[in-house]
Amino acid sequence: MPPGVYYGMQDVWEKEGREQVNMEFLLPTGIYLSFPVARSDTIGAIKKMVWKHARSEPLFNVLSDPDAYVFTCINRTAEREELEDEQRRLCDVQPFMPVLRLVAREGDRVEKLINTQISLLLGKGLHEFDAQKNHEVAEFRTKMRSFCEEKAQDRQRLPWHQWMEYNFPCDLEPFSRAAQSGKSRSVKKIFINVKFEASEESFMLQLDPQDMPVVLMRSALKKKATVFRPVKQEKPEDYTLQVNGRWEFIYGKNPLCQFKYIFSCLYGGQTPHLTMVHHSTITKYQEEQGTLSSQVSKSRSLSKPPPLPLKKQNTTSLWSIHEPFYIHLLQGSRVNADESMKLVVQAGLFHGSELLCKVVTSSEVSVCSDPVWDQKLAFEINLCDLPRMSRLCFALYGVLEKTKKQRSTKKKKKADCPLAWVNTMVFDYKDQLKTGEFLLSTWPSAPDDKGDLLNPMGTVERNPNIDSTAGLLIRFSNFRPHPLCYPPLEKLNEAERNGEKISASKEEMVCLLRKWPDLPALHALELLDYSFPDPHVRSFTIRCLRKLRDDELFQYLLQLVQVLKYESYLDCDLTTFLLERALSNKKIGHFLYWHLRSEMHVSSVSLRFGLILEAYCRGSIYHIKSLMKQNEALNKMKALNDFVKSGSQKSTSRSQITEDMKLCIKQDTYVEALSDTVSPLNPNIILSDICTEKCKFMDSKMKPLWLMYKNKWVQADTVGIIFKNGDDLRQDMLTLQMIQLMDILWKTEGLDLRMIPYGCLSTGNKTGVIEVVKSSDTIANIQRNNSNSAATAAFNKDALLNWLKSKNPGDKLDQAIEEFTLSCAGYCVATYVLGIGDRHSDNIMIRENGQLFHIDFGHFLGNFKAKFGINRERVPFILTYDFVHVIQQGRTNNSEKFERFRECCEQAYKILCRNGTLFVNLFALMRAAGLPELSSSKDIQYLKDSLALGKSEEEALKNFKVKFNEALRESWKTKVNWMVHTFAKDNR
Repeated sequence: MPPGVYYGMQDVWEKEGREQVNMEFLLPTGIYLSFPVARSDTIGAIKKMVWKHARSEPLFNVLSDPDAYVFTCINRTAEREELEDEQRRLCDVQPFMPVLRLVAREGDRVEKLINTQISLLLGKGLHEFDAQKNHEVAEFRTKMRSFCEEKAQDRQRLPWHQWMEYNFPCDLEPFSRAAQSGKSRSVKKIFINVKFEASEESFMLQLDPQDMPVVLMRSALKKKATVFRPVKQEKPEDYTLQVNGRWEFIYGKNPLCQFKYIFSCLYGGQTPHLTMVHHSTITKYQEEQGTLSSQVSKSRSLSKPPPLPLKKQNTTSLWSIHEPFYIHLLQGSRVNADESMKLVVQAGLFHGSELLCKVVTSSEVSVCSDPVWDQKLAFEINLCDLPRMSRLCFALYGVLEKTKKQRSTKKKKKADCPLAWVNTMVFDYKDQLKTGEFLLSTWPSAPDDKGDLLNPMGTVERNPNIDSTAGLLIRFSNFRPHPLCYPPLEKLNEAERNGEKISASKEEMVCLLRKWPDLPALHALELLDYSFPDPHVRSFTIRCLRKLRDDELFQYLLQLVQVLKYESYLDCDLTTFLLERALSNKKIGHFLYWHLRSEMHVSSVSLRFGLILEAYCRGSIYHIKSLMKQNEALNKMKALNDFVKSGSQKSTSRSQITEDMKLCIKQDTYVEALSDTVSPLNPNIILSDICTEKCKFMDSKMKPLWLMYKNKWVQADTVGIIFKNGDDLRQDMLTLQMIQLMDILWKTEGLDLRMIPYGCLSTGNKTGVIEVVKSSDTIANIQRNNSNSAATAAFNKDALLNWLKSKNPGDKLDQAIEEFTLSCAGYCVATYVLGIGDRHSDNIMIRENGQLFHIDFGHFLGNFKAKFGINRERVPFILTYDFVHVIQQGRTNNSEKFERFRECCEQAYKILCRNGTLFVNLFALMRAAGLPELSSSKDIQYLKDSLALGKSEEEALKNFKVKFNEALRESWKTKVNWMVHTFAKDNR
């Protein structure tokens, strides 16, 4: 067939419904079939159709059983793919051409199916790792697979109650909240609805909030015995409690009121609904997972080749070589630059952020696609003085001769034009000094000062896009006939005894570090920065972090994933630590997957992150199915969002787009993909039945989807998510993480400011999901309440209070005002400390119960918006007079309420200042993420200033009081800004 005939298949796959597609099938007998199939048909169903058609064709009798064959296709990346997972639909496979070839299966089916599924979860084929032909990659994969599979086997041997701690870790509030909250103390008894599994009848039990779960289970069994009179007596230790409609369990030795689900019900005035689950059910879950893992392990052991024998290699100690270190810069390739320039290469040796010796610069050569230097670059440092983690950094730049008239004389000035950079380690992953030639494919440079041409903070990975990037060919010299090896610590004493000259202080420091007492985690985190590359220091840091509880580790997981980018080799203590904890706690594993998966499109980390993801999947085979379902749902959300955007661009009416969107959701493929899936935001939440009629899209530029789900186990319980496609949500994710951390710190000191616990998760390249906050409540914009125009809303101080009164009649109003007061205090302090910008009326929201909260965090660390060069945000945080009017309960002389609000703000601020180092460290570690407003140490200065680092608590509080009064005094400017923003929005 002529090339290009089937270009445009993507349009076919993007259509919806059971539309027919003409497919061609090539059988192993040489027979050719052609017939239409539905886009939504599964691969398994298509195979049955092929067999039905093949019965009437020649040579059918020579075909084996259908299970002996597998379909292959050319996929979207123009690679051959085996379709082992026959549950996938054709529209999800999306072959590049409408041709499926049936071939005989080779190798183990279980192993190949798992490999296919892992490839889909990674977004890249595992064959790409094999194609690397890289010994470090191969050894890392082998080691991590063995490590992770061993962890999985250990997990399966756990008793059922310990296995539950891994699979269903308890979701607890900070202890002080449950112990000290006035609300919990005031509630003497709570009512809990409890039923037994496989039974529709439930009991309403009354307990003390401080009772342990075992007390509730004992009461439930006693009630059951009274009603049903069982033959044998049952023990509460044989049961556990499950939250209805969630993968969330309540067990252990914490009081009931400390479990987040129970406590949220207490605050919301709702009745908790729980189910008594017998341990035999939990054991069944455990056995199912174990069976799947065993099948994979068995198939692997049958096909696993014997390990290769290790070759002994003679090496020479590095410390015996007192010669200068040098390399040969040979030539470049694919260099594109202005022909009026001269090309120069700059090279520097770094240890972390420290420059080890003077930077060396090559000679200038003329611009061409393959420039030749053929030059020796010598560094003013001896081989024996090179640190183990020495990093060789290169920068390629152009020098332009500029002529400038100055009075009557002409003066020439050289201007540097950065072109590219690349880094490589001096020693390989086996501790040996590199020798021979290396072709380094570079990364493009951003225009900057010459002093920043070298990028020691950047990756040591080569750019995989070798066809479109400049390359540098270098050669490491052979200083001795045998490889030069950096000796391990154990060789230090032996070297000294042999009379070799080494740094005795190095030995002392490393030995001292091994004996050093562990640092608190908030201080140890700082040592994971790229400035501290020494492996002994990083091992010490991981030793300190091992003492973190799972909930503490989860709070810092985002940063720990980012600093993986600073690691110089694939096999490191941080990677092992994260995998170990992820395989010991499913919640950590869930978010480790998504944090890694969201950056698989980034070339500099796709290899490292992909290998870690593969290792995690090998140790969590059963988790693959759930993660694939989540990916499938997100793909359908993206397609749905593209459909909505397309309609908006065609100026279709909003009502028509909404109706069309609902029709699309009602299709079988969408209902199947979007229903009965675990929420990527919270693995405890099951997004069960999508409520099509309640789904909508929002007005903002990217047309985010607002998707609603009902809980089929609990009537009137709904949950929702917002799917956003087109904006980088990583900054929102970081901001919400910091606000949640603030909330934890406040609660542990007995200050509950009623912060909204909603979340945001980046799931890919500018895609992500945001939790809909308490979706059963009405959520309103704080400005447009009870008013007909922007101008009225901007200056009507009673509008907000009147709205709250309408939603909270009678005695409920006092509680709503209390919720508003506390949450307003929390967000005033949080937005000030983090320097949150773009605070207009559309991104400050309020719930029916009075809780205020902020959304959309596109600007932080003091990056405030300006219009025509004028700063539109002139206050440190939002505290308008209508807010004060609500806090004072509508009375101008109610200074007592306002002073309490002020005290809450000051107390919250002091708590954050005491933990200022933690916030600065966490932001510093996020520099690796490449966020536009957080790329250097200068960007963190705002945080240091707002938290008054280095100042006394008294000085810090004095400064905060000045900012507080400033926000109050100039609140009218905020209202004017809101009015202008709303007017502009309404007149687009």
